[in-house]
Amino acid sequence: MPSRRSLLAAGTAAALAAPLVSPATAHAAPGHSGRSRGQGRGQGVVPGADVAAARNWSVLRGRRVGVISNPTGVLRDTGHIVDSMAAHRDLEIVGVFGPEHGFRGSAQAGESEPEFTDPRTGLTVYDAYGANATKLAELFTKAGADTIVFDIQDVGVRYYTYIWTMYSAMVAARSIGARFVVLDRPNPIGRRADGPLMTEEFTSGVGAEVIIQQHGMTVGELARYFNGELLPKEGSGGAVELEVVPVEGWDPYSTAHEHGLPWVPPSPNMPTPDTAVVYAGTGYFEGTNLSEGRGTTRPFEFIGAPYLDHHYGDRLNARKLPGVRFRESYFVPTFGKHSGVTCAGVQIHVTDQHRHRPITTAVAMLVEARRYTDFAWRQDSWDAKRPFWIDKLSGSPRLREMIDAGKDVDEITAAWDDEVRTFERTRRAYLFYR
Repeated sequence: MPSRRSLLAAGTAAALAAPLVSPATAHAAPGHSGRSRGQGRGQGVVPGADVAAARNWSVLRGRRVGVISNPTGVLRDTGHIVDSMAAHRDLEIVGVFGPEHGFRGSAQAGESEPEFTDPRTGLTVYDAYGANATKLAELFTKAGADTIVFDIQDVGVRYYTYIWTMYSAMVAARSIGARFVVLDRPNPIGRRADGPLMTEEFTSGVGAEVIIQQHGMTVGELARYFNGELLPKEGSGGAVELEVVPVEGWDPYSTAHEHGLPWVPPSPNMPTPDTAVVYAGTGYFEGTNLSEGRGTTRPFEFIGAPYLDHHYGDRLNARKLPGVRFRESYFVPTFGKHSGVTCAGVQIHVTDQHRHRPITTAVAMLVEARRYTDFAWRQDSWDAKRPFWIDKLSGSPRLREMIDAGKDVDEITAAWDDEVRTFERTRRAYLFYR
């Protein structure tokens, strides 16, 4: 999803502020009873939006509501939450705020939909992509909202920008005294935390705060984490008034293939759950001169370049990485890097989602790609102090420098083990689903 505008560049904080979870919704959070692994999968999974809709949206009644959503904000019957809300005459919906790709999803990566009147509902849809907290507060005030609802399907990765739209919106809501309501959804790649920690020097729109790359939390849990760990240090005012409507019946160790929920692409290049499974790692290839598969039918699963050959896949398979195989592939991107040019490379086939480590896999792929003399890191001329996009994606120059120095996969991934353990300890207080 990246190639983004910068949103925020602020530090993390350890100060705690207890998030608010309404008694009416807190009891619905699965996992409080310590259910065993393997339960809570399939047709029993009910997203927070469906929980709220089944209660006739009582969580919003009597409020002036602004909704941050996109095409993923659907109920189990695939009807959109905004359409459902607008059909309730006792609800006052004052505006919709579209993130990257837009509310109805018509825009490509790095783009948004301009302000328009939604023909289905008659509601004003505001362009919120790239808006910082100050601009969002202005939009919320213009709409007259006193409650902000967030409902977007995340994919569990720091550089997928929707979570930073949520963070900025939480800061904005706090500044105008609005309540913030998250309709929670499953994390499609599960509970595992992995990857390097962001550093303050490299925060950007693809990582606005200091969290782990694969965070292993739902957006509702992240909102609680943001409210307790980050908002108290973001200006003044402490925490926002936060309410999370949890998912019912979800096992956090399951994946999107096991949920029994309709998959709506969260962005144009996230077409299937298979994409989400690998994206936590192969998103790194946006920081190289290899194609990450944009302009193909399998973005982030096809990885290649005109200068690669069949040895690339052979070397990767020889590593016997857990839960994954690599098929020698040739493809011609229709847009993006190497558009119209035949690329040699691989298609990633995940054979065991629970053993597969997407970031470790991607590091191995980068190490092997670095063997080719034409390999290069993408450099951004607009950021002279931090020119390498891979540094923004991974959180610091460390990954790039270790690969350039010839370090192998185990040594590289071990470099962030302590960071992952520390993050896991901190996030524990904010988890719903155990």
